Amino acid sequence: MMRRLIANTVFLAVLWLFVRGVPPTATRVAEEGLIGLAVGLPVAVGLRRFYGDTVTSRTLRVAPYALLYVATFLKELLIANLSVARIVLSPSLPIDPAVVEVPLRVQSDAAVTTIANSITLTPGTLTMDYDAATNTLIVHSLVVTDRETVLDPIRTWEDYALAIFDEELKPGDPVPDPRPETDGGRVGDPGGDTDPAGDGGETDG
Repeated sequence: MMRRLIANTVFLAVLWLFVRGVPPTATRVAEEGLIGLAVGLPVAVGLRRFYGDTVTSRTLRVAPYALLYVATFLKELLIANLSVARIVLSPSLPIDPAVVEVPLRVQSDAAVTTIANSITLTPGTLTMDYDAATNTLIVHSLVVTDRETVLDPIRTWEDYALAIFDEELKPGDPVPDPRPETDGGRVGDPGGDTDPAGDGGETDG
């Protein structure tokens, strides 16, 4: 148990270095490495119930999903960094910010927190709030050409999280509609006027 705890802490510290994008200097690597260890240790302790002294069938079943989650997260992290860099370097600053509601299928605190933190760690998106009554994340995105561009990577992470955290719903299950009376789309547009009607103010009739 102790060896695995140490190994997980070191792994999280290394992951912290990659996420932070630390310059390859001895001083910065040492500084951020210590911070990564300080952050990784309590996380590893908090997740220790997911592993034991022996490898169980559940561990073998969950491990591929955990690896896929990390791989897809790192892929989205790279894509998002390149996208934000392109926006910053573009003279026209092509942004279309908006706040989007993201209803979730995962329900446990650990799974919701994992998804929310993954969104926040990805450049260009930020988890602003969580509505426990409707199990919905409120996400701000720097560029929203359409709602699906925000939802697609989140749904992929969520598919893996459903298996990792042994949730009630399974990967591929449809997303429950927490608010049938609304369209669950953009909440508001920080870069412009908010149109509650969603149709430019025009009504039929």
